Amino acid sequence: MQRAPRRIAVMGSGSWGTTFAKVLADADAQVQVTLWARRPAVAQEIAERHTNSAYLGELALPANIAATADPAVALTGADLVVLAVPAQSLREQLTSWGPYVPEDAVLVSLMKGLERGTDLRMTEVVAQVLGTPQERLAVVSGPNLAKEIARQEPTASVVACSDEGTAEWIARAATPGYFRPYTNTDLVGVEIGGIVKNVIALAVGICDGMGMGDNTKATIITRGLAETTRLALAIGGNADTMAGLAGLGDLVATCSSPLSRNRTAGRLIGEGLSLDEVAAKMNQVAEGIKSASAVLDLAHHHGVDMPITQAVVAVIDGRVSVKDMARLLLERELKSEEIK
Repeated sequence: MQRAPRRIAVMGSGSWGTTFAKVLADADAQVQVTLWARRPAVAQEIAERHTNSAYLGELALPANIAATADPAVALTGADLVVLAVPAQSLREQLTSWGPYVPEDAVLVSLMKGLERGTDLRMTEVVAQVLGTPQERLAVVSGPNLAKEIARQEPTASVVACSDEGTAEWIARAATPGYFRPYTNTDLVGVEIGGIVKNVIALAVGICDGMGMGDNTKATIITRGLAETTRLALAIGGNADTMAGLAGLGDLVATCSSPLSRNRTAGRLIGEGLSLDEVAAKMNQVAEGIKSASAVLDLAHHHGVDMPITQAVVAVIDGRVSVKDMARLLLERELKSEEIK
């Protein structure tokens, strides 16, 4: 893959999909980036005004970004396809788009969720539906709050693929002056880090909504990293990945920033709002709410203890009140801090 991509399709026009399209367009003024939007009105705004006001306000998008509501138009001729739709809709979307995805395209997932019912990571869903080989499947993950990147604030990320050459090819295509992608061949670890941090951010947000202080939140973040690492190691990930941008870096950003959807959703839950009320207040999906039960299922399948995830799932399911969540965690059996 010596030649840089000439045509890129970004499937999904939410804040992160639109922002990553901007990253790709800013990295190479000659590349044509086409955003697919589910809603025709959004595609029209991007195409005509070069803004996506619902997610990024009046921030101007590069001239080499086009937009369409027709997936066939977006995907035709694309050598790089970026997937940025809600995790739980991916299988349905891929089934619909399948005939238009070029056979030799590289597919990149920006999604951070597990599919409910199958407990599959997003790259596993892509491989199952489209038959894409591992050397053409990649993930971009890290401490990547979309609005900060859209404002061109300096940010680092990770491009992970089992094939190092493919990861490097994607990284070269996504390197404007403000975005620095590192590469990693630990696809499993990078993907798990991005998935579980959303659940931990929900827990931190719940504590925040209940008025708890920094000691409590630091405890949740630290022990959350420990249980994320246990799960990653159990399914073939590397411990070093969890100490890097896609592990600790992403966890800290998501748990700390008011821009984080999952932390915000957790805060609203901690303040006493129902899940329906939370959804009504937010214009984007908090993937942690959707994926938490699948994360816990995967942990049980591999015999991994994930008490914070278990407590979050119990709150989401309505089996435990937010006031009882701390008690669930503190009453556990005493044990060593070491990861085993």
